[in-house]
This record gives sequence, C-alpha cells and structure tokens, in this order.
Amino acid sequence: ENADATLKEKAERKAQLEAELKEHTASRDEAKKTMAEATALREKEAATYAKESADLKTNIAAIGKAVAALEKGAGGAAFLQTPAARLVKTWAMEKATLPDESRQELLSFLSSGEGEGFAPQSGEITGILKMMGDEMSKDL
Repeated sequence: ENADATLKEKAERKAQLEAELKEHTASRDEAKKTMAEATALREKEAATYAKESADLKTNIAAIGKAVAALEKGAGGAAFLQTPAARLVKTWAMEKATLPDESRQELLSFLSSGEGEGFAPQSGEITGILKMMGDEMSKDL
C-alpha cells in the first residue's frame, strides 16, 4: 500500500510538472512572439528615423548654402540655379512651419528667375532661411 501511495504521489507530481512545463513553454513562445514584434517595430522606426534624419541633414546643408550665398552677396540668380535652392523650395512648400507671409515671400524669391535684383542687406529672405534651418536642426 505504501508503494502504491508513493507511486500515485509521483504520478500526480509528474502530471503537475508536465502541466507547468506546458504553461511555461506557451508563455515563453508568447514572449518570443512579442519580442519579435517589438524588434520589427523598432527596426521600422529606426529606418524611418534614418530616412528623415538624412533628409533633414540634406535640407540643413542646403539652407546653409543658401544663407552663405546670399550673405556673400553672390547674387540670387546664381543660387536659384542650384540643387540647394530646389531643396529649400520643396521644404518651404511641404514641411516648413512658417507664417504664410514669410512662406509666400520665400517661395516668390525662390520661384523668380530674377535673383539678381534681390537686396541681401534687407535680410528678410536670409532671416527666413535661418529660421527654417533652426527649425530643421531642432527637429533633428
């Protein structure tokens, strides 16, 4: 009888351990799935950040070139022919958070082919560009 009781105890213990093992295995599988989903999300976010960061750095460089060209008095027309001018124009139209009046003034300058008539000493366009550059640097 004692041997039967011990055998029964061991069988119950074995059944309990098997149930716990099954539960822990399911829990581990769920944790692995959750980790894989989180990793995929982080990778997607990292890729998005890398692209946005690269775009911002390119635009910041374009703004820097624009400001430098205008401050040197190199003439707006020469600057307007550069890829940097196109980047600045695209940013101003699509993403920059500028007051409407400033945006319109900047876009008017960037769209005109008459940059030679621009007076850099007025500083308005240069100021707008610097403000955009600061905004982009802050976003980076």
